[in-house]
Amino acid sequence: MIQVQTIVKVSDNSGAKLARVFKVLGGSKKRYARIGDIVVASVQSAEPRKQVKKKDIVYGVVVRQKQALRRKDGSYIKFDENSIVIINKEKKEPVAGRIFGPMPRELQELGYQKIASLAPEVV
Repeated sequence: MIQVQTIVKVSDNSGAKLARVFKVLGGSKKRYARIGDIVVASVQSAEPRKQVKKKDIVYGVVVRQKQALRRKDGSYIKFDENSIVIINKEKKEPVAGRIFGPMPRELQELGYQKIASLAPEVV
């Protein structure tokens, strides 16, 4: 459950380290983002000399959340952190060339095959 003002970790090598969510896309009254939802965020801290700079406005897809996610088989999966991957707005593909950390297989089912293929581990 990621909402407005949530600080999230950025799990790619675009240069951003932390971002603050300020809009959850998907309707005017949508309050919380879950895995696979797109959010608009502001970069809070970034590495020098990379693609993304501090204060940039970026689009990201939620790839990990602390809140437990229920799967169709009845099991639950949850992660240690809230995390996003920065994506291109039009193509819905990652801006960076590498992605760090595990990703749930629900991302692949939601149409983010490129993110799932770049991930080191799909759980």
